[in-house]
Amino acid sequence: MAALILTRTDVAGLLDLRECITAVEDAFRQHALGTAVPPAMLAVRADHGAFHIKAAGVRAPVPYFAAKINGNFSGNRERLGLPTIQGVIVLADLTNGTPLAIMDSIEITMQRTGAATAVAAKYLSRDVPSVVTIAGCGLQGRVQLRSVAAVRPIVEVHAFDVDAGAARAFAIEMAPVIGAAIHPAADLRRALACSDIVVTCTTSCTPIVHDGDLKPGTFVAAVGADNPDKHEIDPALLASANLVVDALDQAATNGDLHHALAAGVMRREDVRAELGEIVIGRKPARLLSCSSDVCVFDRDVCVFDSTGMALQDVVAAVLVYERAREQRVGLTIDLNGARKRLSRLHTLFTHSRYRH
Repeated sequence: MAALILTRTDVAGLLDLRECITAVEDAFRQHALGTAVPPAMLAVRADHGAFHIKAAGVRAPVPYFAAKINGNFSGNRERLGLPTIQGVIVLADLTNGTPLAIMDSIEITMQRTGAATAVAAKYLSRDVPSVVTIAGCGLQGRVQLRSVAAVRPIVEVHAFDVDAGAARAFAIEMAPVIGAAIHPAADLRRALACSDIVVTCTTSCTPIVHDGDLKPGTFVAAVGADNPDKHEIDPALLASANLVVDALDQAATNGDLHHALAAGVMRREDVRAELGEIVIGRKPARLLSCSSDVCVFDRDVCVFDSTGMALQDVVAAVLVYERAREQRVGLTIDLNGARKRLSRLHTLFTHSRYRH
């Protein structure tokens, strides 16, 4: 039972965003085809946040299972200087249950979330040089912008955050990364009105994007609502938009869809598709209006309600694990001899930490 232990630094060095986008697109494909082990989720509330346990499995090309335990504490950075989201992923052999790896989850969670937005944008946004608004200028906002840039040409970016300093820092750091001008936005509604693509990745518990804020044809990736308390998109906007979700059951209980259902302005049947159904061609990517043999790209707003599907974690963790084995990265521990090995590791850690 030798398991590979991978730190956040290890994972960051092993996980390539473009490869992650490809893998996540395949995860949506497998989910829609019913060839993967269906994802499951458990949420446990804590005093200042919550724990999310997400698990799923894939059978091809190699059978793997992964379970992620994430703590999500929105006040961590202000109270303790800690990340909002922390956790671990356990990767196992799907055929016999043997643990294969234990790895930090932060980089995987960020990148697979961005990768899901990239897949959605690839199918649901217009393939034109785009003006983008990012609402929420933390680490996730950075990954989201890089992900959109991987699938769409970007000509201009508006960066909005309740902390104006965070928006300014985001603009300075990310402009050379994507090669486009980034403007800190003091007025979110003004930024939304001129945008082709909008990504919301905040911890807001009240809507920040409302009906009437967006121009026709805009694509919105709503990323922040991953529990029943979070809420970024006004229910009236969801009801008037073409709504696509990552996983319907999950979005109905945790996403912005949850609030639209609770408000009585939508039914589950009003959701146009799960993203995987669009990836495999079961449902159209964007609706077309046709008259006199001329088809016009639809002018409806399209919203992707992204709540984070466990299959995304599985395929990203597999990428990291297989690359780690190829490059001989990480620490291998025999879990049957954990006490002896961990004692030795503790001694090494203690000496190295205080000597240097």
